[in-house]
Amino acid sequence: MLDVIILGAGAGGGFPQWNSAAKGCLLAREGKKAKARTQASLAVSGDGQHWFLLNASPDLRQQILATPALHQTGAMRGTPIQGVILAGAEIDAITGLLTLREREPFTLMGSPSTLAQLDRNPIFEALDRSIIPRLPLTEGAPVPLLLKDGSPSGLMLEVFTVPGKAPLYVEHEGTKPDDTLGLALSDGQKTMLFIPGCAEITPALKERVSHADLLFFDGTLWHDDEMIRAGLSPKSGHRMGHVSVNEADGPLAQFAHCTKPQKVFIHINNSNPILLDDSPQHHAAKQAGWIVGEDGMRFQLKAES
Repeated sequence: MLDVIILGAGAGGGFPQWNSAAKGCLLAREGKKAKARTQASLAVSGDGQHWFLLNASPDLRQQILATPALHQTGAMRGTPIQGVILAGAEIDAITGLLTLREREPFTLMGSPSTLAQLDRNPIFEALDRSIIPRLPLTEGAPVPLLLKDGSPSGLMLEVFTVPGKAPLYVEHEGTKPDDTLGLALSDGQKTMLFIPGCAEITPALKERVSHADLLFFDGTLWHDDEMIRAGLSPKSGHRMGHVSVNEADGPLAQFAHCTKPQKVFIHINNSNPILLDDSPQHHAAKQAGWIVGEDGMRFQLKAES
């Protein structure tokens, strides 16, 4: 079985963003026509008992408290969280690791460049390496995803590089090929993909998506220049390393032929009108076969007997 819970569906800053008075953020604070979202992360399990986190957002403590499947119910201390798999080293993907610093064993996985960013920052040494091993992930054949006691989880993990960019705080160093990963998890029959950041949808990526059963994909912006036009930022989506939902090179158009997977937008920026339940853009995304991700959504794909 593949059991997936959206812990957070928002982009960096969440929704509503703490310093924003944009229309969507105001409506979300009032609980009108827009649901709040924490920052993007998933929990994935092969048995509904042992869980792996995909990215660790700054909102992780709140997300764990809101998700009973992640609560400790046995010994005085413990957790069903077996590992954290990082798709990159952006601030909104790694900061939640510091929430997990209370000497609780788990495996921390990421690309060599992502783990190098953690290595360079001494604050992450609060995650004691003697009980939290750091495992580098490289492209290649799927590998068994192990529980923290070394036993099989029932899931296989495959990582693949995705066009992207260096994290904001090291942009001056240039982008490395493995700065942005896509994650594929499978129970041997069903496969899900986690791609929260993508700067270009390549033919290889379209081919991979066409064979998946469940896709969580970058829904940061609706239009490439929406933040510029709204006066929120001088940066376009492409400048930030994201294709935009409704542009010609974006997922609505590029994945239109991919009818097999259930398709879900995550990492949705507070400026994106698909967050407004009654907006034309929200309805257009749904009409195209997409789910606009919300915190707490759960997807259970059972293997065929």
